[in-house]
Amino acid sequence: MNIVKSHRELRVYIRSFELSMEIFMLTKKFPNEEIYSLTDQIRRSSRSVSSNIAEAFRRRKYPKSFGSKLNESEAESAETQNWLDYALACDYINQTDHKKIDDGYGEILGMLVKMQQTPEKWSI
Repeated sequence: MNIVKSHRELRVYIRSFELSMEIFMLTKKFPNEEIYSLTDQIRRSSRSVSSNIAEAFRRRKYPKSFGSKLNESEAESAETQNWLDYALACDYINQTDHKKIDDGYGEILGMLVKMQQTPEKWSI
């Protein structure tokens, strides 16, 4: 069994970082009037997913704190999915991009739930 030494080695972190960067690239094309609303919100929530995972990893010696941070990451993932729905409804992204990224966040949510169900696997 390989011991994970950094949050950067976690599949869930890697995937959430990749999706956040995809969102960043897509939102560069959003209208300027969205800069302080939808653009800012979706970028913020998508970045919070990976940052909360990183914090959770460093708090894994405290199971309740570890779980709390993973739960925050779950909430940010769901919020990002919400903003993706708005971006699709406003025709800022196409159905293909929406599905790809939304499915990615569904995958992340599954990984986060699994981590929370087995905190002993991650504790130090």
